[in-house]
Parts: sequence; C-alpha cells; structure tokens
Amino acid sequence: MLQKLSAEDWIKAGLKALSRDGFTALKADVIAKKLRVSRGSFYWHFADVAAFEQAVMERWRDVMAERIIRELEGLASAGARMSRLFQLAFSADPALETAMRAWAASDTRARAMVRTVDQRRLAYIGRMLSDAGVAAKHVQPRAQIIYWTYLGFVLSGRPVPGKAREELIAQLLVLAGN
Repeated sequence: MLQKLSAEDWIKAGLKALSRDGFTALKADVIAKKLRVSRGSFYWHFADVAAFEQAVMERWRDVMAERIIRELEGLASAGARMSRLFQLAFSADPALETAMRAWAASDTRARAMVRTVDQRRLAYIGRMLSDAGVAAKHVQPRAQIIYWTYLGFVLSGRPVPGKAREELIAQLLVLAGN
C-alpha cells in the first residue's frame, strides 16, 4: 500500500530538512527520498518548489514566533511571560533559526520573512517590557539588547549550559525590570 502524505507531512519534513541540511535541501526529490515516497505527492499538494518553500517559511514564522507568543499570552504576568520566553529562547536548539537566517542571506522571500519575524518579536518584547513597567524611553533599547542577546546565542550555534543559562536569564530579567 502506498503511503499517503498530507501537505502538513511535507511541511514538517521541510522544516526538518531546513534545520538539518539547510535551505538547499528543500527540493521535492530530496525530501521525497527521505520520506520514501515518490515526488507525485509533493506536486499534489504544492504547485511548485517555490510554493513549498513559502509554506515552510510560513510554518517557521508560526513555530518560531506566533506559537510562542500565544503560549506566553496564557501566562498571568509580564514577569512570568518574560521568564518563560527566556527559558524557551535559550534552551532551544538554534539550528532551525540559524538555517532560516542563512537562507535569508541569499533569498529575498526568506529575508522578508525573517525581517517580519524580527519585527514581530521585537514588538512583543517591547510590549512585555512596557507591561512590566519599564519607562517608555527605555523600552526600545532594552528590547533591542534582549533580542541581540538572543541572536548572539543563535549565531553561537550551541546551547547555553544549565548554570550559565540560569545566570543569563537572571541578568536578562534584571534588564527587563523583573
């Protein structure tokens, strides 16, 4: 019996390929081989590779920004949201973020998506800082410093060890006014 894949299956495989092998692995034949299926299923769900790449970029935005923000919105206080954000950000494997940013270096669509996510994240951090009572004149600079810290972590390509991560988060919470 032939395995039937959904568009969701292809997109998940695309994110995994992006994270593991980079944007050059986002090809129908490459992913079909990994999924052990023919390319026919791919073209049933996506008009072409560009449509698939767009779906992967949109899923990256959802996974790396929107889902996290939805989770944080369920927490009672700005301090709890900020603490959870830092735990999520500095405990995650930076591979997917790194791969997306590498893709953005050579692709205008990926660059636009990264820019959109960067702006969304910065705005959300700014809102959390405002909610935490940080003076308006300090909100944007602190949001930028916090975000640059995250990007530095991503560029390092490795997780922050336990105690160092705890201290980093503690210092970021001080900066955030918590």
